[in-house]
Amino acid sequence: MARDYYGILGVDRSASDQEIKKAYRKLARKYHPDINDTEEAAEKFREASVAHEVLTDPEKRRIVDMGGDPMEQGGGQPGGGFGGGGFGDIFEAFFGGGGGGSRGPQSRVQPGNDALLRTAITLEEAYSGIRKEVTVDTAILCDHCQGSGSESKAKPHTCGTCHGSGEVREVQRSILGNVMTTRPCGTCGGYGEIIPDPCTRCSGAGRVKARRDLSVNIPAGINDGMRIRMAGQGEVGHGGGPAGDLYVEVATRRHKIFSREGDDLHLTVKVPMFDAALGTDFEVTDLAGEKVSVTIEPGTQPGQQVHLEGEGMPHLRGEGRGTLIAHVDVVIPTELDETSRELLTQLREHRAEASSVRSDDDGEESLFSRLRNKFRR
Repeated sequence: MARDYYGILGVDRSASDQEIKKAYRKLARKYHPDINDTEEAAEKFREASVAHEVLTDPEKRRIVDMGGDPMEQGGGQPGGGFGGGGFGDIFEAFFGGGGGGSRGPQSRVQPGNDALLRTAITLEEAYSGIRKEVTVDTAILCDHCQGSGSESKAKPHTCGTCHGSGEVREVQRSILGNVMTTRPCGTCGGYGEIIPDPCTRCSGAGRVKARRDLSVNIPAGINDGMRIRMAGQGEVGHGGGPAGDLYVEVATRRHKIFSREGDDLHLTVKVPMFDAALGTDFEVTDLAGEKVSVTIEPGTQPGQQVHLEGEGMPHLRGEGRGTLIAHVDVVIPTELDETSRELLTQLREHRAEASSVRSDDDGEESLFSRLRNKFRR
């Protein structure tokens, strides 16, 4: 059965945190081993410390108020080394309770597990933010018995097989002689109590499986792989225990024009060689559907970048946006009519330039060098 933590500290169930701490300090001054070295005092001090730990933790106190015991749910029991149980637990693991005594019944009311759900969005939705409807299959509170597990909402009865201990002991013969072993009670399932009239809908579990539709607020600027926490929207625990959290993991679909790097957006623009030489202005449509002007300066070279500050993705935390980076791809014509060929021939003769091998002495970074330095980062 669940321990009476309020009774251990001598406070009402409505006691404030300050009253709980005050009651604990009073007992600590009375039973602390430095003041009182008796075995009885040591036990009372240990009980008071556990009660103080439970009742000052909001989640553990909630479980207590629902009739459960958070320190009987695997790993919650305080103690020495070896995972909190000390030498007695190890002895019990081998000999079935011969050293450490009974662990006591499990709490019927247990906290629920967290749940993970994945959803896909477009880059436009990540840019502007969106409220998205998702569907999750999980355990919810049984609305027929309100989590009590009982058809009539009656209180559980003490198990007649284990008498409330949640365990039964058996004597087994071995080469070492008779060995006492302990196992969970098969009648009550280790809870130490039985619901006399199980709920017809949840069969006494206090929860049922259901499909739920939830609305998730996905903020502008969220990045691929990030998770949104929805507190208390996970699985309801056994016995109507508090629900866990739901985590929604966001995956961003690939965009046909833009790619993302942090809060910066990248795109490639095809610029005719004449516009690259003479300069030009043109517009691109951003992720919000707005027109953004891109200026190509005269003499722009292949592989150069045009940076537009504040035109990238919104910063998830804080004001402003990243940078829109346009990578220039200079397009050389491959099919020339006679007129175009004559004009280009005249231009070549006018410029009187010849092909040559680039060296580091030229003072201008080549396309190859820019690419090499980029991949070295």
